[in-house]
This record gives sequence, C-alpha cells and structure tokens, in this order.
Amino acid sequence: MLVLTRKTEESIRIGNNIVITVLECNNGHTKLGINAPKEVPVHREEVYERIKSKNQASIFNQDLSGELLKSFVKKDP
Repeated sequence: MLVLTRKTEESIRIGNNIVITVLECNNGHTKLGINAPKEVPVHREEVYERIKSKNQASIFNQDLSGELLKSFVKKDP
C-alpha cells in the first residue's frame, strides 16, 4: 500500500485520468473530490461490498434456477 500525505487542496493522480483532491479536513473527517471518467466506477468501500455481495447472490440464484429448470426437463432415453 502506498501511503501519501496531502494537505487541503492538494491532489494525487492515478494514471492519466484519475485525480483525487483533498477538499477538507476537520474533526477526524476528510472530504475528497474524485475526478474520474464516467466509465470508471467509484464507490465507498461499504457500498462496493454491498454491490459485490448482491451480484454474487444474483449469480448464485441464476445458477440455482438453471439447475432447478434442468431437473424438470425430461431427458430423452
């Protein structure tokens, strides 16, 4: 993990097209501004984990539904 120290209004750049700027720091909270292309998803970690969990559940349910449907289809001898 790379650890950087930045002050308010200072930025870091990731690649050619992502810029993260420290907007405000006070009372143990830091407000960040993230400038990234629209096709790059940007989420808080807890939101990302929720999305990932729902996607995994959806895939599991699709697989389960497919297997259930296969069990009802008669196979020709």
